[in-house]
Amino acid sequence: MPASAANWTLHPQLQKDTVDIGDLPLSRVLIIKDAHYPWLLLVPRREDITEIIDLDEVAQAQLMAEIARVGRALKEVTKCDKLNVAALGNVVPQLHVHIIARRTSDAAWPRPVWGVMPPLAHDPEELQLFISALRRKIWLS
Repeated sequence: MPASAANWTLHPQLQKDTVDIGDLPLSRVLIIKDAHYPWLLLVPRREDITEIIDLDEVAQAQLMAEIARVGRALKEVTKCDKLNVAALGNVVPQLHVHIIARRTSDAAWPRPVWGVMPPLAHDPEELQLFISALRRKIWLS
């Protein structure tokens, strides 16, 4: 593990807004606490990284592989129409990549999901079923 990963901590805002579902070789995989959308985050476990270009080429390739792996799993589990993938960091400077399953029937379609509706709490049982399905697809497939 690189030294910068040993000192890594999740940004407090991301910690507050997400549920941790596990680690890939580079990234922590999280679910956003908003039941309106199946919405995942990948956060590379590297201290003081704010942009994808801050990662070396090997880590960039690993991140892209992890985005593809998690995106495929999310698409299979949700049967969504489209995936939105974006690395945004206006409020939280820590590098994090959003992977959101979208349907043409969702309330924000075709616009971005940010700020359309206040977050909706997950049903705990449904969330656990979703996490289990994702874990099977991401780590066991």
